Amino acid sequence: MTETQAPPAYAGIVTRAVAFVIDALLIDLGILVLAGGTALVLSVLVPDGVEPGFVGVVIGLGAWGLAAAAYFVAFWTLTGQTIGMRVMRLMVTDAAGTRPRLARSAIRLVGMWLAAIPFMAGFALILFDGRRQGLQDKLAGTFVRHVL
Repeated sequence: MTETQAPPAYAGIVTRAVAFVIDALLIDLGILVLAGGTALVLSVLVPDGVEPGFVGVVIGLGAWGLAAAAYFVAFWTLTGQTIGMRVMRLMVTDAAGTRPRLARSAIRLVGMWLAAIPFMAGFALILFDGRRQGLQDKLAGTFVRHVL
């Protein structure tokens, strides 16, 4: 008697959203600690009354964007799951069931940004697709599955 393998359990929008919120909180906490440390060092080195201005704000936003991009791409590539995904028992895979490589992870990240632009419409695809792929998954050829 042979065992039959169950079809993969694709993750829905709610579980994925909770995982994303966990990841966003972790990224924001890291940036907050980094910004606080930077502000402390600058308060000692820079004369009183100097404000960061527009350039400082742009640099801060750029650092946040780079940190978020590095977080997602690194975790997807190295382990197939971010910390939030691990908590929610989810994993990003390619069609073969293995974690995505660097290029596929980068494409998935760009797809996430594109999915968010038109009022999060790219994520709504998850609700209607049989394999629960959002725009980012369709572009990168990835799937988000439950891990047992």
